[in-house]
Amino acid sequence: MNLALWLARASRDFAERDALFHGTKSVASYAVLGRLVAQTATWLSERGIRVGERVAIFMPNRPDYLPLLYAVWYLGGVVVPVNAKLHPKEAAWVFENSGAKLAFVMADFNKALENELNSKSVIELVPLNSNSLLEFSVDCIPMAPVERNNDDLAWLFYTSGTTGRPKGVMITHGMLSAMALNYFVDVDAVYKDDVTIYAAPMSHGAGIYNLMHVLRGAGHVYPLSGGFDPSEIFTLAAHFGSAHMFLTPTMIKRMSQIASKREDKPKGFRTIVYGGGPMYVADIIEAVDIFGDVFVQIYGQGECPMAISVLSRKDVSDRSHIRWKDRLVSVGKAQSIVQVQIVDEAGTALPFGSDGEIMVRGSAVMPGYWNNPEATKTTITNNWLITGDIGAIDKDGYLTLRDRSKDLIISGGSNIYPREIEEVLLMCPGVEEASIVGKPHPEWGEEVVAFVVPKAGYEIRKEELDALCEHNIARFKRPKHYVCLNELPKNSYGKVLKAGLRKLI
Repeated sequence: MNLALWLARASRDFAERDALFHGTKSVASYAVLGRLVAQTATWLSERGIRVGERVAIFMPNRPDYLPLLYAVWYLGGVVVPVNAKLHPKEAAWVFENSGAKLAFVMADFNKALENELNSKSVIELVPLNSNSLLEFSVDCIPMAPVERNNDDLAWLFYTSGTTGRPKGVMITHGMLSAMALNYFVDVDAVYKDDVTIYAAPMSHGAGIYNLMHVLRGAGHVYPLSGGFDPSEIFTLAAHFGSAHMFLTPTMIKRMSQIASKREDKPKGFRTIVYGGGPMYVADIIEAVDIFGDVFVQIYGQGECPMAISVLSRKDVSDRSHIRWKDRLVSVGKAQSIVQVQIVDEAGTALPFGSDGEIMVRGSAVMPGYWNNPEATKTTITNNWLITGDIGAIDKDGYLTLRDRSKDLIISGGSNIYPREIEEVLLMCPGVEEASIVGKPHPEWGEEVVAFVVPKAGYEIRKEELDALCEHNIARFKRPKHYVCLNELPKNSYGKVLKAGLRKLI
């Protein structure tokens, strides 16, 4: 089933309800939103976009985002949401790898993207001004959603990989519908008077969570800042009175820090779902003390979006159970639509309490990576997703993450893979070797540390490496510290021992 049908029904059943807000101002009812989506779908069709073709969205959170998302689905296309924090060079690579025929971008991104695209690229860039709300499609005749099957692609999510290049996770209509319907079973309810505030990027989990709010005819609020500003969020939540958000642990920590300095406690939050990185026990305890019984934790990956496990509102807030702290350390129990198991290196299921590789299968697991059968083969085995995470399940079903089997760094809720940065640093003519590790950080979770070995007779300057990173990778991926070594620690096979590097920081 085409997910766009949910929006078409909402525009009929909740026609008079406010759908889109920019700040506290309503900019579209559900009836208006439905018309904008259907007209934009026609505009895309007239532009030559056909069923199954990819359309990219590269912009910060703004009221145009949701209509664009559904317009692509209306005509049977595949959305490629691109993190607005990426460097234009990185975004251009995603456009070309996905084979996108068209990309919606903010007007001030347009020139930089044109400079980065391959000279043979045929992608059309459609710049949007700050007042858009899709004025370019207002004269188009609305179309109806086309038929799509559950296994048809809906979303290509690019997540960085250990090869140094992002991989496109193929997310289907069936995966997203299963996740959304399961949300009502395991995570939370959504009511007609609720709003969801998009402070985290819509290219990630916050955007995926639009679905259940469309199903219930709830409101969609875009902060005027276009991003994460705690004071602005407090004002919006208090204004609307029943706010839902998806946030990373670092965002919650930042909100707690600011809220703790206020005379009055923040009001208006009904549910804050968090995930995307490690949440320290002291931080969530403080957050519950400040905001109350509003938190739910989910564990997911791009390959199984938002749908591996859930730590319920009760488990997050309960302090009476004899093992409440152990449960708070966990990421909860398997969600209803998936099966989770812990296996050893041979793939044999392990007993309760044993540490091993976390594997998942179910209706929310991806079919594979876009045009990357080798990566798919090493990640999906017998319909099981190999998560790359190490964990254990206790006798009560609670899953606790121990460590990451890959070298992923999570900073501020964003995934950072060392190989990407290492390849950029090796572009410097004076760098012989480079290795990246994560260093614990009290606010961001981790920060990036670069170890570099200079070539003989060459003195590496921090400014030179910073400039190289500035021109090739997003700001949040850039190293915060550089350490020069005569050589990198290695094992007998020549593999860099990152555990040894972590002991040096």
